[in-house]
Order: sequence, then structure tokens, then C-alpha cells
Amino acid sequence: MAGVALGAVFQRFVEKSPIAVMAGGLVEKLLSPERLNALFERKAIDQYTRELLFSTMFDLMSAVVMGARRSVHAAYQASREEISVSIASVYNKLDGIETGVSAALVRETGGEVAAVIEEMGGQIPALLPGYRVKMLDGNAIAATEHRIRELRSHSAGPLPGKSLVVLDPQLRAAIDVFPCEDGHAQERSLLGAVLERSAPRDVWIADRNFCTLGFVFGLAQRGAYFVIRQHGQMPWETVGPRRRVGRSETGTVYEQKIRLVNEEGQVLLVRRVSLQLKTPTRDGDREISIVTNLSGRAAHGTRVADLYRHRWTIENVFRELTQDLSSEINTLGYPKAALFAFAVALVAYNVLAVLKAALRAVHGVERIEREVSGYYLADEISGTYRGMAIAIESKEWAVFHGLTVAQLAALLTHLATKVRLSAFQKHPRGPKRPQPPRRSDPHTPHVSTARLLASRKRGK
Repeated sequence: MAGVALGAVFQRFVEKSPIAVMAGGLVEKLLSPERLNALFERKAIDQYTRELLFSTMFDLMSAVVMGARRSVHAAYQASREEISVSIASVYNKLDGIETGVSAALVRETGGEVAAVIEEMGGQIPALLPGYRVKMLDGNAIAATEHRIRELRSHSAGPLPGKSLVVLDPQLRAAIDVFPCEDGHAQERSLLGAVLERSAPRDVWIADRNFCTLGFVFGLAQRGAYFVIRQHGQMPWETVGPRRRVGRSETGTVYEQKIRLVNEEGQVLLVRRVSLQLKTPTRDGDREISIVTNLSGRAAHGTRVADLYRHRWTIENVFRELTQDLSSEINTLGYPKAALFAFAVALVAYNVLAVLKAALRAVHGVERIEREVSGYYLADEISGTYRGMAIAIESKEWAVFHGLTVAQLAALLTHLATKVRLSAFQKHPRGPKRPQPPRRSDPHTPHVSTARLLASRKRGK
């Protein structure tokens, strides 16, 4: 099979659920216990290993994130014989996993995921050839239950943390994350760490929350570029006249040169691209403006407007993390534990990204992007996970450990030829119908659904 011999027990799963085998093999290769524990030893500062390995914590959390188990306690109970410590020790370990370890988990596996996707040729066509486009956005973890003693006297929803996530739109994978334990911290407070990870010829696409003089000057000083929606409070000076440069799918495009001046008196000349919208935004804006330091053909106003329009890609990532995966576990109130769960969810999302890339390499980009649902892929994996873990012993999976990137890519694309795409068909809903006004009667707090349906049949 693509130069790799899988045992006979694999064959039944290859025929019935090739997606689950692809996911299992990818996890075995990229997320083996040896690799995970080595990562922990390199990155952990205060926490250390006693009886409970970091790889065990990852396995427990990934079972919850992928939907194979409903809670951390359920995952622990299912593996209790293999875990030699109490559930209290498991939670103590979770509550102490440092954010630097969680960030490194996403960052390092993201690099390996990128290598596999590129080897398969499963990328999306580049948005801007010659540059590496990165999309930046923030994610605040939803409020948790009030289980921690300090939270029980508060009625407000406790926020366990937030993160900035970096998406590579060509790979459709999360390549970096910047976690923060303070759920009330401003996203802008994390931009210094983002600048440290920026490289020449990066093109950062972000919303207006990240439009600060410090960030755009910092990117320019590092040889990077930005396409960021202008914040209303950013000071700027006009240099050239505003002129119409064309039309895009969403409206008419204008541009002009402007000058930015930071607190040190440094000057940065950029372009201000304005898009006069055909349809107002959700906030009612009829025009949005984007600042960019791109130049030449890459800086044409319509091109810049189109680049910014692709920002919805990272918003879809957050939607899939909450709808297709359990990225926010409301019983995990301690910030480090909640942020670790979110990091594991990003890793799981990247596993799905590799599977989609394999499908794109075999069946074509347009077809997979148009037809295949990440929700049904995740559902297939979670539904098959338990049975496959029972039927295929751990030693059988060792065949994946020694694969090179080229061998793994070849095996994944071979398995992708066996995937029945109709099983993962998207079902996009049509436009929402306007809801009729609801009647309320304080004397009738409930209604009978059966009686209302009977009235419909009678035409009333």
C-alpha cells in the first residue's frame, strides 16, 4: 500500500473508514508519546514529570476534543488501568500545564503538518505568490462553570483565558498560537509576542483590533507587510488624493497615500484602500478602509481589498473549533487547563487539515472546498475511534513511526483515493427566512406542539 505494508486488521478499516485510518496514522507519526514527552521536557519550566506523562494528558484531552469521550473524567475512567494515578492528580497536572508548552505543541506540530501538506501538493492556491500570508485573530474561551472556590460567589461568567491564533490560508492550518491566562486582557497586549515571530515577506491580514501604530511599525521594521483594517482611532495624515481604482465583488475600491507617525517621530508611508460596500456590514458600516505597506503589483487597491476579504477564513476556523470539535470545555475553569484544551483542539483541527489536503491532492481543490464538510470528517473519526483502538493493537501502529514525510504523504494520498466523498457532503442552508413576531402571554408559559401542528393541518 503506497510502499507501506499495513497489517491485515487495518484492511477492514481501510475499506470501511479510510479517513479514520488516515487520522490514526497521522497522530501516530506526528504525535507519538516519545515526541510529545520530548517537547514537554524542552519547553516546560516549572512543571516536571513524575508518574504522569505529558503524552498521557494529551491522549486524554484529545479524546474529549474529538468527541470520543464526553469529559476528561470519562476519558480517565476509560484508561484507568493504564494510568497509575488518581483523577485528582490528572486535574492537578492539567491545571499546571504551562502556556509555553501549549503554544509549542501547536507551533511545532504545525510545522510538521505544513511539510506533509506541501509534500502532497494539497495546498490552496497562494493568495499572494512570493509572500507568506498569515491571518491573525483572537479567540476568547467561553465562560466556564463556577467550580473553583474563588468563583462560587460571583454571578458573572468566569473567563479562563484567550489566545491569538495564526492561520496559514494556503495550508488551511493553524501554525501558531499566543495564549494568555487573563480572560480580560486586551488582544493588543499580545502583539509584542506576535512581532517576535514575524519574518521578512510575511503578509499579515488582521481586523481593526490589531491596527496599532506599534504593530504596523514593528512589522515594517522586520521586513514584513500588513493588510489591516484601519481602526477609527489610528492617527494618520493625507499625502495624496483619494482616487477610484476599480471594483471588487463587494463594492467600489478607492485608494490614497497616507503618512503614519509613531511616538518616536518615525514616519511610515502606506496606502489607505477604501471599499465602498454594496451591502453594509453587520455593524452597519457602508465603507471600510484598509492600511497596507505592500507595493508594486501586490499593492493594487482591488488586490488589497480581495486579500482582506479572505479574512473570513480564520473566522471559519473558530466556528469549526466550537462546532466540529470540543475546543471549549466548560468544566475546565483553571486557565492553563482551558488553554491546553484549546491548543489540543488546534492540533486536532490541523489533523483534519491534513486529511482535507490529501483529499484535495487526489480529488481537486475546488471539489473538496465546495463539497466536503469538516464536521462529518470529525464525526467519522470520533465514531470510529473506540472500535479502531480496540481492534488494532498499539504495536500495529508502529509502522507509521519510521515513515519519512514523503512516505507518509504517499500513504495518505493513497488512502484518500478510497474515501467515499458523498459520506462527507456539505449541506449549506439557504438564506434565513425572517422570523415572525412572537406572541407572549404571562398566563400561558407553555404551549402544546402537538396542538399547534394539528391546527396547521386544519388550516387555522
